[in-house]
Amino acid sequence: MPKRVAPSKKLTKRLYLIPILSKAMDVMELLQVERVPMSLEEVYQRTKFPKTTVYRVLQTLVHRGYVSKTNDGLYRHVNAPTKLRFGFGCQSFYMPFSEAVTASLRSAAADSGVDLMVLDNRYDGATALRNADEFIKAKVDLVIEFQIDSQVAPVIGNKIAAAGIPLIAIDNPHSHATYFGIDNYRFGLEAGELLAIHAIEHWDKQVDWVLGLDLVEAGTLVQSRITGALDAVRSMLPDIPPDRFIRTDGRGLRDKSKKVVTDFLSKHAKDKRILIAAVTDTSALGALDAARETRRERHMAIVGQDCIPEVMEEMRRVGSAIIGTISHEVHEYGPRILEIGLAILQGRNVPPYNYASSKVITQKSICEKASEI
Repeated sequence: MPKRVAPSKKLTKRLYLIPILSKAMDVMELLQVERVPMSLEEVYQRTKFPKTTVYRVLQTLVHRGYVSKTNDGLYRHVNAPTKLRFGFGCQSFYMPFSEAVTASLRSAAADSGVDLMVLDNRYDGATALRNADEFIKAKVDLVIEFQIDSQVAPVIGNKIAAAGIPLIAIDNPHSHATYFGIDNYRFGLEAGELLAIHAIEHWDKQVDWVLGLDLVEAGTLVQSRITGALDAVRSMLPDIPPDRFIRTDGRGLRDKSKKVVTDFLSKHAKDKRILIAAVTDTSALGALDAARETRRERHMAIVGQDCIPEVMEEMRRVGSAIIGTISHEVHEYGPRILEIGLAILQGRNVPPYNYASSKVITQKSICEKASEI
């Protein structure tokens, strides 16, 4: 067998090596050879690379699953690293907020080197159940579930847990799952405060009706968005009679919400000051459709949840009944959910409830931002 000759320095230069990649391989090979967890300081002392470089290399290797970090801050090589595969049950391919969540997850998964298997739950519990079976059959490493039916949530949770697969549930809690989503009651309070402020500033505190467009099948936690909104209005406008607070099920959908609001307006044709808290922006748009069709838009103030583009555009229109929305900062969903998922698979401690950020968006704030540009 011919003797191997080491390449000369000139030859090495011609190979077009990437220095930072070479350092990353050196760090990984060191952990591979040592076979015991090592601290940042130990890796630094052994490699003699700049400590900031060692830290960034280690964080990148942890993020990509080649190295794990223990609770006491030590790093160890992960044997036989393979590309992770996550299953994502999308709430619906045809709802704007769900589409935005899916886009955020796809981007974060690509950045993290995770393969994402996406199935459409079609805003339907039975479909979500079938999709859960597909994820189990595919032997994904982790499932991310985004579906609205609280009745099937424990069934899905039990199925996935029985298969030994970790589960993250978005916005609607599931059995055996880590939760990621909004603090529904608090976000509801923020929406209710916007409605009450509108009544104080424009209607001299006079309100005929406060209507909550609910999403009953999602269960009590999601419904607490409406509970919070109505509680905020009651607190800020205590003179409104209790029987003037009404909750009705719009299912978070545009057509259904339009129908129930149209029916409500037909029964109260003479009332002119109506506050509406909608569980989603899609539901808020349905209420707006009803207001315009019955020529009652000037009598109403509507606040939604999700900050979808169509509602943002609507609020730029002078005189729109949609006066605000609560942004769930959907661009943060993907990176944060992927971070939680990777932490779970690495055996790190993860809080059972993880909350999304919020931002109150109003017609006024949109106009002010536009004037700054």
